[in-house]
Amino acid sequence: MIWLTWRQFRTAATAVFGGLAALAAILAVTGPRLADDYATGLADCTTQGGDCSMFVQRFFNENQSGFLAVTAVILVLPALIGLFWGAPLISRELETGTHRLVWNQSITRTRWLAVKLGLTGLAAMAATALCSLAVTWWSSTVDQVATENFPRLGSLVFDARGVVPIGYAAFAFALGVTVGMLVRRAQLAMAITLTVFVAVQIAMPTLVRPHLLPPTRATVEISHSVLDGLMRNPENDAVRLQAKAPKDGDWLLSSQTVDAAGKAVDDINVSLSSGACAPATVEQDRMATCFAEISRLGYRVQMTYHAANRFWPFQWIETGIYTTSAVALTGFCFWWTRRRLS
Repeated sequence: MIWLTWRQFRTAATAVFGGLAALAAILAVTGPRLADDYATGLADCTTQGGDCSMFVQRFFNENQSGFLAVTAVILVLPALIGLFWGAPLISRELETGTHRLVWNQSITRTRWLAVKLGLTGLAAMAATALCSLAVTWWSSTVDQVATENFPRLGSLVFDARGVVPIGYAAFAFALGVTVGMLVRRAQLAMAITLTVFVAVQIAMPTLVRPHLLPPTRATVEISHSVLDGLMRNPENDAVRLQAKAPKDGDWLLSSQTVDAAGKAVDDINVSLSSGACAPATVEQDRMATCFAEISRLGYRVQMTYHAANRFWPFQWIETGIYTTSAVALTGFCFWWTRRRLS
């Protein structure tokens, strides 16, 4: 049974692991050079006593395409596993009727399913683990400078780093097998699997992940550290703020400006054309004076966020959720095979 399963699976396995080997080779060659360029540039700018923010931004811009490319690979891999490894695994057997031939050769239903799920499922998780390890290692340098645009807890970076892609792959594979067993048509199973998996991947960061741990709530003074934008409302010449998380890498869930009485407001009643927030010769002095005036009037920012140091707790919790879901789907498959499948 193991030999038969491997014979059916070896072409797909060779293609995926061959592609991963090529990707790992590319990352192994370019990764050390990437880290060396960053360390050298940072050391040079620190020695010269200048502001390293320009170097950091330039370094990220130069490597952004590679950063997004490797991130896309690990984001797509679990979906491909569910689509091409999970969905056809049982549905193709049921569609052609070859499962009855196996069952009539002293192979029990439980053993038949266990070998198929065990061999292919472990291969899926191993492939994703290797890919995630390589991408996380290569991206570690760029991740340090990408926190302002791509926080570690944001859906793009979080979903493609650490251990959570393994949970995604396990769930996608088990979901594909389950759907294929129920609909008994390979192409239909692939379409349903992709639709459900994408829906779950959208719902998790938007509806579930923010509530996995209690968020931090804070009321802070308005300053450069929490300001992402300062806009003028043309209707009343007032100021409207757009806040950001206190530290780069923090995940901002919500924010609002409040007045001295603690009431939420859209605009701050100061003018950008006159007074403390009017244009001045030195931009930094103007902003400092403007922030001082806003603070004097009692305006603050209330924000709800998750700190960047919660990355690994979120990783383990979310991996546990997906792994538990995969185990539950696998258990359902065994029950369905023994009781309902014919």
